[in-house]
Amino acid sequence: MEHDVLMSFLVIIGIDLILGGDNAVVIAMASRHLPPRQRQKAIIIGTLIAIMMRIALTMAAVYLLAVPYLQFIGGIFLLYLGYQLLIEKKDAQHVKGGTSLFKAIRIIVIADLFMSLDNVIAVAGAS
Repeated sequence: MEHDVLMSFLVIIGIDLILGGDNAVVIAMASRHLPPRQRQKAIIIGTLIAIMMRIALTMAAVYLLAVPYLQFIGGIFLLYLGYQLLIEKKDAQHVKGGTSLFKAIRIIVIADLFMSLDNVIAVAGAS
């Protein structure tokens, strides 16, 4: 039993790390126009808020995935997102950088919220 729990935990961490890479790019781009000291604060604060938000979203998703057929709908959504990523040719340079600490943190949090949907569904499904 302990082996299964450990393996599930490692799978969840792996999924989160793989799917979270694009979020790191957004964080860097959102804080790129700030002075070095503010940039570091924006990265730390934005990342901490994003982590707390992702934990809350994952807990909500685990609860919602207990609803019949909702896991199937989540899987369809993930397939759609994957397809969109394959056909979309947009570059990540369209992310606007924040000109103040608050604006950069706001961009980080909003972007992470929308970019984490696939991550949250995958992690919740694996748990």
